[in-house]
Amino acid sequence: MAADEQSDAWVWLARIRRPQGRKGEVFADILTDFPEKFAERRRLWLVAGEVPAKVSCPAPREMKLIAHWRHKSGVVLHFAGIDSISAAETLAGLVVAVPRGERAPLADDEAYIGDLIGCVLVDVAGPEPVVVGEIEDVDQTAGPVALLIVRGAHGEVLIPFAKSYLRKTDLDENRIEMVLPEGLTDLNAPEKP
Repeated sequence: MAADEQSDAWVWLARIRRPQGRKGEVFADILTDFPEKFAERRRLWLVAGEVPAKVSCPAPREMKLIAHWRHKSGVVLHFAGIDSISAAETLAGLVVAVPRGERAPLADDEAYIGDLIGCVLVDVAGPEPVVVGEIEDVDQTAGPVALLIVRGAHGEVLIPFAKSYLRKTDLDENRIEMVLPEGLTDLNAPEKP
């Protein structure tokens, strides 16, 4: 299985950053829209995060979650068999995942944040559609509406992912269409002489 095929089979829930505590707990950044689902899951898998092309990805490792709790902006996880700081250190950088078929169901008008990353954002406000750029990430901490972090022609553009702007989400074509306020995509444009 190729690295991208293997990563497509998994839904990322968290990225392990570092040990947290003395008994093997780890601190992880939350990558899921449903962090409350950790309470329902006992079987999780550890997979490699960013895998360079042509590098074999280590096989996913099934783990039993024995405890978890929210901490600051992340989550602390404790896995069976990981009972020391040194054992926890070996997990840094790994991604906590579940098979794609086990992710939480969504309503028809919702999308997973992970599915938005890599999509092309197109502004359909004018007479002709304009490609804004590729969605690189989603910032859920900026306020009541998530911000799409888009790499545009003039650098990074932050676009509120507001339902009032959204017109079409086509995940099969990796395309998001939005009607954006005039001037929003030009905020980082170089000044004209």
